[in-house]
Amino acid sequence: MSGHCLGLSVLLSFALAVAPKLAVAADACQHLTATGNPDYPPYLWRDPHDPGRLIGANADLLKQVAKELGLVVDVVYVGPWSRAQEEVNTGRVDMLAGYFRTQAREQLVDFVSPPFLFNSSVVWVRKGEGFAYSDWSDLKGRRGGTLVNNSHGQAFDDYARAQLVLEAVPSVTQAFQKLLLKRSDYVIFEHYPGLALARMLGKEQALEVLDPPVSSEGLYLALSHKSGCNKPALREQLARKMKALVGGPLPEQLVAENLQRWQRQQTGQ
Repeated sequence: MSGHCLGLSVLLSFALAVAPKLAVAADACQHLTATGNPDYPPYLWRDPHDPGRLIGANADLLKQVAKELGLVVDVVYVGPWSRAQEEVNTGRVDMLAGYFRTQAREQLVDFVSPPFLFNSSVVWVRKGEGFAYSDWSDLKGRRGGTLVNNSHGQAFDDYARAQLVLEAVPSVTQAFQKLLLKRSDYVIFEHYPGLALARMLGKEQALEVLDPPVSSEGLYLALSHKSGCNKPALREQLARKMKALVGGPLPEQLVAENLQRWQRQQTGQ
């Protein structure tokens, strides 16, 4: 056999060996995993009929985007919010279905613009025991609560670290309980999820919200830097499809539908 033919034979053998591996990799990236905050109705919460799955407005929107791109995305429960972030940061899960954008987080994930929803973080207090509040400085000198690894936007996060006393706990249920036991003066948490969880706990009448919100931040899809599927082409496809969807009424419709869905589940309907 000539050297030329031998070279072609080696190249052909190499191509045949590599092709199946490339096909497997391509197929793997047609089926991705996502997770998020499991205590975040109507955006995300555990499916009572399948506790290993997260459901809600964020999951529904992500699945719609995936379907239109010919992808399958499983939105899975992996533990509390801090654990969910860790699973994505390490690449064991491909993406987060709903993440506020901060400089620290940009070191670990790629945010898909535009955001698909905006969410207000507010000051929760005991009913009838509010205090004069018009801006962040009015929180100084008081004991606050928040969630572990939670963000309320870069600006507020920076201010809170420098100026406020905020105890981070694993769940908003725990944060509300500490508030009602007078072990804290206020809790910083998002409005709709806080309202939904207060209703679930039967504490809606014991809590109230102070105006104005501390922040209003966009919720993004976020792809792990360590996900093998995080490629420019996928990010571009997701961004293009997300831009088309958020230009219409679908995101807000999904929030309204899932708020009703959550409430039905709590009343056993």
